[in-house]
Amino acid sequence: MTDASIWTFVPLAALLTISPGADTLLVVKNVLGRGPAAGVVATVGICSGLYVHATASALGLSVILARSAELYHWVRLAGAAYLVYLGIATLRRCWKSSAEPLQAAAARPAAWRKSFGEGFLSNVLNPKAAVFYLSLLPQFIAPGDNVLAESWALASIHAVMGLVWLTLLSLFLNRMSAFVSGQKLRVRLEAASGAILAALGVGLALED
Repeated sequence: MTDASIWTFVPLAALLTISPGADTLLVVKNVLGRGPAAGVVATVGICSGLYVHATASALGLSVILARSAELYHWVRLAGAAYLVYLGIATLRRCWKSSAEPLQAAAARPAAWRKSFGEGFLSNVLNPKAAVFYLSLLPQFIAPGDNVLAESWALASIHAVMGLVWLTLLSLFLNRMSAFVSGQKLRVRLEAASGAILAALGVGLALED
């Protein structure tokens, strides 16, 4: 991997990083429901999932996913079902927690483990990310290079961008929450993020 290929990869990865999607909504949901630290933990989970896609691409597993319509279909449905589950779980939590302090969950390590798992699984179960890595990473790996090592190096660049961007988003949301007066409004914002997550899942399931 040459310096030129790295500088070509960086803007592509940056564009993918800042594009709003399920990852962004997941961070928003965690910050509003569990605090800014949970948003950062969810970000770490999301970025950890990138290494799964990089490894799958290096080992050729993504080729199977890209070429098998049936396998892609089932992975897509699994990812869609998980997004719908997260959305519905968020809506249920908002319904039940309207009478309790939202920040109480932020101090619980169990909540942080849940945030990490949500970020990791939502990324790993995204078939589009797997196919994207399959089509993108090989273009920046020279013949004779260690494919797995180079794939992990490129994923690390992408992961650092994701950590910086989504962590800044978590801090920004936490700062903005100071201007949100009343717990009911925060619950409604969190519920809105859950509803959009569920809608994204339904859209992914219905995608042709």
